[in-house]
Amino acid sequence: MSFSDLFDSGFKKRNESHFAAIVRIAMDDGVITDEEQAFLDRLAQNLDINKEDYKLILKNYQSHPINPPVSYDRRLERLYDLVRMVHVDTIKGDPEYSLLKKIGVGLGFHSENVKYIVDKALALVSDDVSLDSFVDEIKHMNR
Repeated sequence: MSFSDLFDSGFKKRNESHFAAIVRIAMDDGVITDEEQAFLDRLAQNLDINKEDYKLILKNYQSHPINPPVSYDRRLERLYDLVRMVHVDTIKGDPEYSLLKKIGVGLGFHSENVKYIVDKALALVSDDVSLDSFVDEIKHMNR
């Protein structure tokens, strides 16, 4: 096995874990809506997840750990994806909100701040902000 194979494997695992976390949010209400399915399809393509892995992750999404990114910007990007998934979900409520907070902590956000970060993230996604604006606003909130 070459060094590049090791790097590719780790990168692929992180993408799969990120995707599985988003599937976990989508499946919290027991069903994936058409909007969620379209989002998952686009995200799988963007994360370079092939069809076989896509099907396996949908079937066994809870077996993938949440691997927090080292970079704060990457954490915010992943949070943005997760919050967008919750936002398109037609059934919103306490179970998804609680799960989003848990995943936020799993992504590396401090448990004391995660409620404020999630609330701000939900408000920003509700306002349909871009990823860049989302990252800037969350960073500004933490100053």
